[in-house]
Amino acid sequence: MSNYKNLIAWQKSHEMALCVYRISENFPKKEMFGLTSQIRRACLSVPTNIVEGYNRKRKKEFAHFLDIALGSLAETQYLSKFAVAIGYMGNDDMRKIRELVDESGKLLWGLQKSQFPPSALSL
Repeated sequence: MSNYKNLIAWQKSHEMALCVYRISENFPKKEMFGLTSQIRRACLSVPTNIVEGYNRKRKKEFAHFLDIALGSLAETQYLSKFAVAIGYMGNDDMRKIRELVDESGKLLWGLQKSQFPPSALSL
């Protein structure tokens, strides 16, 4: 099996998922099946889609999974902003998550571009 762990995009998104999990432990228990579950699924979807796509045999499939990871990253960002707005998360925690989301996003975009450089898309 290929070693996705060497991908910096995976490493950073894994770090982000761990951070979100730790922070969301402090959410109210009444949110266990609501916001807590939603934000955890979204953040965990980023590294898991990188892993799944990386282990596919075709670049096009990998690119598809990177698209899904980017969508989940956007969802994580929104849900963390929402958590701040309703008082479940502080601004310091939000800054940590935002930093990791931004870094992960840049790395994912770069990884996706490296799979399909503009010259490869020309007819």
